[in-house]
Amino acid sequence: MKSVTRVDDSPPPKKTTDRPGQAKAPNRLLFLLAVLLPPRFTPESVRYDRRYRTLDKYRFIAGFLGLPLAFYALFVISPFVQAIYYSFTDWSGGPVANFIGFDNFTKMWNDERFWDSMEVSVLLAVIAPLITLAFGMFFAYMITSGGRHRRGQAIAGVAGSSFYKVVYFFPQVLSVAIIAVVWGRVLNTNSGLINGGLDKVGIAGPAWLGGDRSLGVIAVLVVLCWSFVGFYVVLFSAAMGAIPRDIYEAALLDGAGRGRTFFSVTLPLIWDTVRTGWIYMGIQALDSFAIVLVMVPEHVLKVTPVFLYERFRDGQYGYATSIGVVLLFLSMAFSLIVMRIGNRDRIEY
Repeated sequence: MKSVTRVDDSPPPKKTTDRPGQAKAPNRLLFLLAVLLPPRFTPESVRYDRRYRTLDKYRFIAGFLGLPLAFYALFVISPFVQAIYYSFTDWSGGPVANFIGFDNFTKMWNDERFWDSMEVSVLLAVIAPLITLAFGMFFAYMITSGGRHRRGQAIAGVAGSSFYKVVYFFPQVLSVAIIAVVWGRVLNTNSGLINGGLDKVGIAGPAWLGGDRSLGVIAVLVVLCWSFVGFYVVLFSAAMGAIPRDIYEAALLDGAGRGRTFFSVTLPLIWDTVRTGWIYMGIQALDSFAIVLVMVPEHVLKVTPVFLYERFRDGQYGYATSIGVVLLFLSMAFSLIVMRIGNRDRIEY
């Protein structure tokens, strides 16, 4: 008699991956409640879950950043959003602001006064950072590395370098309005310090702020560079002081002079600081509101922030806000271009 083998059609039992002592995965409702509750009230079934530990880490970080980010959104991002909205309206300061689309931007495109002011602002944004950063790096390098070689040191700063940093930084302590008033007196055509000195030697001084636009741009450039160069002297001095002396000693052993050391060692190692300063100075030059408004007569030249201020003064709030939006995007474009142009491989030391 043949034996019959019975085949079991039931599916094989599922393999469990739970290790001894491992808690089962919590249900979704309990997991959500545990995320919202303080850690001390977290159930045991959720506390040791991998997903909860990951969320708990980010919840800890969000607890510190939540309040500052809320203030930033309220006092920084919210005004930007409101300004962009009002740039598409005919708002004149009252409670009513009718949506008019791109009419303000079309008006701006056809406004020759806007383009004249934009030309001056872009010119300052291009030239002022180059001059200011060049002088800032030169003075900083002379302060940190321009002294005589001392025994046991590859490079040495000049005597009294701390005093020079204070002297260079002093314009940063002054108010921009005070700087504009003082330099307006210095550049005065009839009684200014510069033209008065030129008259002493029999030279007729030019009318710096009298009507020639090119001379007005030069005057604004001089004041901008003078007032900000001290900040970059201190900034670049700190960056150069962080470079290890061993690198300079190696360059000295290879026979590199001061100029070659600066361009081959110092400048590549502080390039990130230079790029940041370039962006900051360009934005400052794009602004230059107080200096031009206080120092330069109204008929000589205008920068875009001054043109914006005049539109606000005339009650054209919607049009003025659209000019501010253009300045915002111009500053962002300038920053992106500088970051793109100045992008280099990071050097670690």
